[in-house]
Amino acid sequence: MLRENVDDLLAFLAVARERSFTRAAAKLGVSQSALSHAIRGLEERLGLRVLTRTTRSVSPTEAGERLIARLGPRFEEIEDELTALSALRDEPAGTIRITTGDHAAATILLPVLQRLLPAYAAISVEVAIDNELTDIVAERYDAGIRLGEQVERDMVAVRIGPDLRMAVVAAPDYFAARPRPLRPQDLTQHNCINIRLPTHGGLYAWEFEQDGRELKVRVEGQLVFNTFAPLLEMSLAGVAIAYLPEDVVASHLAAGRLVRVLEDWCAPFAGYHLYYPSRRQLSRAFALLVEALRYRG
Repeated sequence: MLRENVDDLLAFLAVARERSFTRAAAKLGVSQSALSHAIRGLEERLGLRVLTRTTRSVSPTEAGERLIARLGPRFEEIEDELTALSALRDEPAGTIRITTGDHAAATILLPVLQRLLPAYAAISVEVAIDNELTDIVAERYDAGIRLGEQVERDMVAVRIGPDLRMAVVAAPDYFAARPRPLRPQDLTQHNCINIRLPTHGGLYAWEFEQDGRELKVRVEGQLVFNTFAPLLEMSLAGVAIAYLPEDVVASHLAAGRLVRVLEDWCAPFAGYHLYYPSRRQLSRAFALLVEALRYRG
């Protein structure tokens, strides 16, 4: 195969995965014009269009989809093998790409990286923080971190944290002029802070459980956020009630800055897991990170 065909195929796969010439060019470290030239060259040699371009989007044609299905896995196998060979080096090295939510990043991943990375200068880690259930294979991440119940069954899942529990909290000032909710349904009469999670298709319904009875409550209020940090800040300010992981609010509860309600309705659930494709060959660098993250409680 001519070298130009390989380069152009890699360019095509990057654009097809990113659905964007801009993002693909940034990922490959080339200009958009060079990328467009590569795609045009590939299409001219094939005599077929492999991408459909509009002013707003880029998507594979039928021929392009066939190329992705047939060639994408083969290039991934080559990359995996090269990664495996690099593990033969004396020093673990390489870049590891991980997608995770903000809470898992702050409480589990970042503390581990602070301990691990100073000892291994040749290891680099790229962390993408979002609350979406990212397709790590399609987006070319090495691994993801999500709650145990969210991990697909065809993935290898490694537990990296204890069971979690949520807490319904507000500042003492908030409850000074309002009755405290005694049942989850009472929250509908309060100013609650909503969180918008793409994984739930919109605003997240607060989840409760007591004596085997599960209940979801759609709360209302003046505020909506998509990460946990502002929820904590606004609840501490006495603006509204928040629904947050227990470990996030523990110190504030102990200091009296927050008051907890409905504690007997907040049951524990499976904590965070690191997950990655079962067919992945583990580099020494990735294996080190897995072992550093593994929960041993």
